[in-house]
Order: sequence, then structure tokens, then C-alpha cells
Amino acid sequence: MYWGEIAALTAAFLWAAGSFLFTSAVKRIGSIQLNIDRMTLAAIFIAITMLAAGISFSCSLNQLLYLIGSGIVGLIIGDTALFRAFREMGPRISLLIYSFNPAFAAILAFILFGEKLPFISILGIFLTLLGIILVVTEKPQKDNPMNFKVTLPGVLFAFISALGQAGGLIFAKYAFNDSYIHSFTATFYRISTSVLLFLPLGILLKRYVNPFKLYASDRKSFKQISIASIIGPYLGITLSFFAISHTKLGIASTLLATVPVMILPMTRIVYKEKLTLVSVSGAVVAFIGIALLFA
Repeated sequence: MYWGEIAALTAAFLWAAGSFLFTSAVKRIGSIQLNIDRMTLAAIFIAITMLAAGISFSCSLNQLLYLIGSGIVGLIIGDTALFRAFREMGPRISLLIYSFNPAFAAILAFILFGEKLPFISILGIFLTLLGIILVVTEKPQKDNPMNFKVTLPGVLFAFISALGQAGGLIFAKYAFNDSYIHSFTATFYRISTSVLLFLPLGILLKRYVNPFKLYASDRKSFKQISIASIIGPYLGITLSFFAISHTKLGIASTLLATVPVMILPMTRIVYKEKLTLVSVSGAVVAFIGIALLFA
């Protein structure tokens, strides 16, 4: 069976589902607090799982450095920007823009490594961008129950998150290519080192407060973050790492980018948001573009 492809699709579904919980929590506690706390919880869950399953924590120095780089670019910069976009525009539009990350990955590979971009890949980039533009420029609905709307800061944060995800995947792929490393081991080091680097910065910027005091008075946020951390960083990132280590990066990236399509029915169910022809068409066009990138 195509376990890498199945893992990628499952990761996309879990990330789409977890985005609703993160969106609710980020409005109350902020993107930096949310990102540090959910990574801390995920690292604890993964460490417990590794100890219980007897999974080795060993990795080479090169792999560790690559995973630290992946965490800085993808988790600290990318995910913090994405959570800020959630706060501005909600998960549907934010994740649609975020889906541009495979295009960014192709462009980065062209700039950094001289990888050629065939015509079909260039067409895919333009189609992905067209799908995003269709949705972003759509006239806002007057009866939007969550009052989400497209803003320039939200769009910029979403594009930064896409760029961060692309860079994070490239670093992670290098770690897997260096020598064998278990998916849980790679995820643990990527997340735990990100926490160690990000926590002092959050405290220094006065954007991080004592989590015990915070969640003692806001148990709803703690419950949402805990659940989302399990299905997002814990299972989602681990499955995405499993996917890129068991199939081609292009195929894994394309399947992981199905999130904007998966999130459409979820948005309708959770937020009662009307799905217009433009919003559905934009998501489908963007996904077709992503698929062409790695055809």
C-alpha cells in the first residue's frame, strides 16, 4: 500500500480539524503563547510515546542541525504567522493562502539549488496563485457569523506561514536524506528545540505568561489547545514527516496541500459559513495548481 500517501492525506485532515480549535484559542491568548504551549504539549506527548514504544532518541549532529533549522523556519516563524492569520481571517482563507507553500518550495529549490522549473510547474504556480486571488478578492459576505474578513496583515501573515512551511520541509527532507531517523524522533527534536529557542524570546517580548496561572482561569483554551496539539503537532506533523520519508517530497507536499479543500465542509458545519461558488472554485483551482507543480 501507499503508506506515505495515506499518511499525508491523514495529516492534512487532522491539521484542518485542529485549525478550528487553534482559531478559537488564539483569539483569547495570542499567537505566541498558543504556539509555545501547543509545541510544549506535543513534545511531552511524543516523548512519552517514544519511551513507551522504545523508540531511539539518537540522531546525527547534521540531522539535529537540520531539524533545528526546520523548527525555526517552519514552527517558530511559519506557524506563529499562521495563527496570527487565523485570528485575522479565520482558518478557511488562511489555510488557502498557506497552501501556496509547495509553490514556495519549488521556487526556493530553483533559487537555492538550481533545480529547473518546467513549464507545467510554472503553470501550477500561477494556477495556485489564481485560486488564492479568487477567494481573497471575493466580496465579503454580509451575514458572516464569525465576522472573519480578508485583511492585508492577515494575507501577509498567511504568505509568511506558507514560506516558513516550505523552508521547514526542505530542512526536514535533508535530515531524512542524511541517514535513517524515526519519524517520532525527528518530530521530537524539531518541536522540542523550537520550544527551547522560542520560550526565552516570548518571555523577553512579554508575549508569554505563566501557563499555569493562565489556564487556571481559562480552562476552555487549555482543553482546546490540548486536543489540537494531539491531532496537530503530535499526529499531524509526525504523519507528514512519515509521508516525506516514504514518498517523494512533491507527492507528499501536494497531498498535504489538500487542507483548503478538506476544510470547506468543516467550515460549513462548524461556522455555518456559506460556501459560495467563488470560494469552492478558488480552493479547487489552487489545489489543481499544486498538483501540477509536481506532475
